[in-house]
Amino acid sequence: MTAASGVGYEDESMEAYCREGARKAMNLGNRGPLRFTADGKLHPAILDAYRRCGFYVFEDVISAEELAEMEADFFAMVDRFPTEPGALVDPEGRPAIGTDHDAPCIVWSKPLGDPFGGTAVSKSRHPVKMHEPKAAAALPEKIVAGVLGTMQYMDAALRLHAHPDLLRIAAALNGDDFTPLVEAVAIKKPGEGPSIAWHQDGMTHWDSPDWHPEIHGFNFMPQLYRSTAANGVWYLPGSHRLGKLDIKAMVDAAGTERLPDAVPLVCEAGDVCVSNRQIVHGSFANVSPDWRVTFNMGALIRKAVLGASGAGMIREHEVRYDEAMIRERCAWIGYAIDARRRHRPDEEAFVYKPHADSGETFVWDEAAREAIRGYNKRDLII
Repeated sequence: MTAASGVGYEDESMEAYCREGARKAMNLGNRGPLRFTADGKLHPAILDAYRRCGFYVFEDVISAEELAEMEADFFAMVDRFPTEPGALVDPEGRPAIGTDHDAPCIVWSKPLGDPFGGTAVSKSRHPVKMHEPKAAAALPEKIVAGVLGTMQYMDAALRLHAHPDLLRIAAALNGDDFTPLVEAVAIKKPGEGPSIAWHQDGMTHWDSPDWHPEIHGFNFMPQLYRSTAANGVWYLPGSHRLGKLDIKAMVDAAGTERLPDAVPLVCEAGDVCVSNRQIVHGSFANVSPDWRVTFNMGALIRKAVLGASGAGMIREHEVRYDEAMIRERCAWIGYAIDARRRHRPDEEAFVYKPHADSGETFVWDEAAREAIRGYNKRDLII
């Protein structure tokens, strides 16, 4: 892959920032094919690069066939978006997604806006408002910037979340008894997609005596399309090891939201980025001609979840995570594995150790599909 990419900015200084960031990103030494050792652990070189940088790009993880299934399901879901915030129907007059349960599912933004910067969302973790370019006058007042709880709307997303290689990575990084985090899709349509202000995902354990650089888990970021400096997320390499950072002070010191040491996620369709949830990251409004569609899914260390409290974007009040809540949320790993096994019978299915040890079995059928409605209200966010 080359670092070059047309970014679509009229601002020459932003064009130069993107080109230089992409160049630096390609020289970090944190990308390559998925490699395991003979005993099933991630290759030490991958672990070293991931722990040094705070993210790693696994290349060619998702097959072309699976990408095609994801794309078809994605646009079928898009067709069912509500016509505007609060609407109950899609453009064809059918019930819109999310109207059959009370769990939040649609993330709205004004075109090329910044829906989170400077707000109290997620414990005010986005302290700086990003630049909001002027959008085309013909665009609607609000556009869909993301969907939460994607497993209930896309069978291909459900199956993706049981991809055996991804689950092997989760077990290698967070232990065989890892827990899920959230599932969502970030949508950045050309000329519309909003920025996401600089932030760190972790919210719970910053002051814990047990704090370490991986205590808040990680995100998987499978890419449906190519990720570039213009449409993709940007990272501040190594920031995951520095604790809770004063992002506003960092931006003030730089005199710009274009943090000078940040680099973009540059990768191809089917690549999967693993991103430490403590790394400082964000993205700029997508004025480029390229779609970005990222299927976010995460994994946590069970010990860090049990007894912790969290809320995030899905609950008004924090709840304390006990064994029963964790067990209930982890059931969706079992359902996803069974759905994938039925769809890809020739693929070796991942064995999730907590379910193997307990003897629990999960069958993906219509009863399970009904039970999964609104499941993201039970997400585990720390």
